[in-house]
Amino acid sequence: MSSSDRAGGTDDASAPPGADAPTEIPVPRDAGAGGSRRADRSSAVADGGAADAGTGARVSSGRSGGLLLSELGLLFRRTRTIALLAALAAVPVLIAVAVRLSSREGGPAFLDQVTQNGLFVGLTALTVCVPLFLPLTVGVVAGDTIAGEASHGTLRYLLVAPAGRVRLLLVKFAGAAAFCLVATFVVVAAGAIIGAVLFPVGPVTLLSGDVIGIGESIGRLALIALYVSVSLLGLSAIGLFFSTLTDVPVGAMAATITLSVASQVVGQLPQLEWLHPWLFSEYWLGFADLLRQPISWDSFGDNALLQGGYLVVFGALALARFTAKDVLS
Repeated sequence: MSSSDRAGGTDDASAPPGADAPTEIPVPRDAGAGGSRRADRSSAVADGGAADAGTGARVSSGRSGGLLLSELGLLFRRTRTIALLAALAAVPVLIAVAVRLSSREGGPAFLDQVTQNGLFVGLTALTVCVPLFLPLTVGVVAGDTIAGEASHGTLRYLLVAPAGRVRLLLVKFAGAAAFCLVATFVVVAAGAIIGAVLFPVGPVTLLSGDVIGIGESIGRLALIALYVSVSLLGLSAIGLFFSTLTDVPVGAMAATITLSVASQVVGQLPQLEWLHPWLFSEYWLGFADLLRQPISWDSFGDNALLQGGYLVVFGALALARFTAKDVLS
């Protein structure tokens, strides 16, 4: 490729896999700092692929691994991501401080449980975050996956790297899924820490009446965080699909968040009860079975199956849209 071609950015984003790929990815002058970081990532992926040009399997694996690590690093270094995680961590802190400063008399039952055992702060905060705060943050991250690259003018250069459309889409979803996991564990961990600071910590009485020790209680909280993370995978797939439909990330974010709210509203309407089992938000708060002895895995399995269905359907839609899309930015 000539230097004039690289400077002008005239490479075809849909070039065949066998075509020569540049080892340095040009950066659009108007892409800004975000475009520069993404171009550095694409250059690193291309260099890694060129080093193993003799063995296709290792090249593919190296490119995928390098692209995924770069995507995760870029995602969790972004100021917006850090701000979202900080906002989520602030929820259990606010709950714990409010309970600590308020009167214990006449309040809801769960507040009394918080004052008796600080480990309940994480569970209470997660229950508060699931209907709105977690879907909102996931919608922001998932809606930005593809549309964000297009808005920065770097999507075309990522494909020239070559990352490949299918591989890039999978990596983007993996990044969104990783955010789901990190976000829920941030809420639980922040709740457990502030709860231990402000309230006594001891054995936990489960819904079944059994009492478990502190170590097992922390394990149950981790299981609940994992349950909620799985619950958000369907929403992440929906956000990924919306992100392939537009070059404006705000539009994809808004559509994803609006759909999550609509799903929960429909889930509260008895007239649409026949539709409830098909809503991706149906099992979001169904982790009560993890607070029984022995643990009942029915709701966990039903939730995973439902989210898997959304992942397959909207993942296929996103793949069909993205592979047929003319990438001009």
